[in-house]
Amino acid sequence: MTRILTYKITDSYNGITIGDFLKKNGYSHPVLVQLKKTEKGIKRNDIWAYVTEKLYSGDTLTITLEEKEEKNTAVAVQLDFGIVYEDEDIIVINKPANMPVHPSMNNYENTLANALAWYNEQSGIFYPFRCLNRLDRDTTGLTIISKNALSAGILSRQVAERQIHRGYCAICQGLVPEKGTINAPIARKADSTIERQVDFDRGETAITHYKRIAYDPIKNLSFVSLSLETGRTHQIRVHLKYLGHPLIGDFLYNPDVTWIKRQALHAASLEFVHPITQKVMQLEAPLPEDLQSLFPSV
Repeated sequence: MTRILTYKITDSYNGITIGDFLKKNGYSHPVLVQLKKTEKGIKRNDIWAYVTEKLYSGDTLTITLEEKEEKNTAVAVQLDFGIVYEDEDIIVINKPANMPVHPSMNNYENTLANALAWYNEQSGIFYPFRCLNRLDRDTTGLTIISKNALSAGILSRQVAERQIHRGYCAICQGLVPEKGTINAPIARKADSTIERQVDFDRGETAITHYKRIAYDPIKNLSFVSLSLETGRTHQIRVHLKYLGHPLIGDFLYNPDVTWIKRQALHAASLEFVHPITQKVMQLEAPLPEDLQSLFPSV
């Protein structure tokens, strides 16, 4: 896949080198190295240029990003998934339940990577699968995939700097307090390769904000909205269990399937700055039917 970006140089960048300009616009060292190896990857006023050359007001800088993948790395399989937003740089997907993000030993042809590979092949598009905010197999909702190395690098920095804001909906056991913040470090459980737990000695900082939206006294279930300051593995699942109100249907932390057959967690909203256009993106995914059926009024 080839992505061509064009920049019109303004007075504020007059006299800056091409390399410095690109760094200021989010180009990482690996991307710059790849551009140097790409024939006519960098052109100033339609003439091939070195990164050490200076730019002047009115110049046109053209960048050609090329992905070297000749085919999708995951097996292409036609699977249902929803697209919330797509352009030349990113695609935001509403992931269904029971769909892992990445292929693994026991999940070779049923993942989001497989589904996206099939979708891309229909248009003859090929690029590495780069998922920026991975969701658990049974968590539904919004996840971002970048289509090129530049957008991937910029979004990865946003993740590291906590600039991507994620909103979740969950259904928990019991009457959850009206609102609060869980600040409890999380670490891998010593006797498990998968399970996590709150661990104040070995854990990494983990902060979750929550608010109760509704309570059903008959079912003794709470509908809760949550936002994350950190992105630890299983963070919401571990924190709600620690709070004493675990997610229903969670096979690891609360295997009670009375009301639902999967963990009742949905990534409902995303807010971030688009890596190329700099536009503020505010995206939402509707509540899936299995959660909606338990709280029809929300």
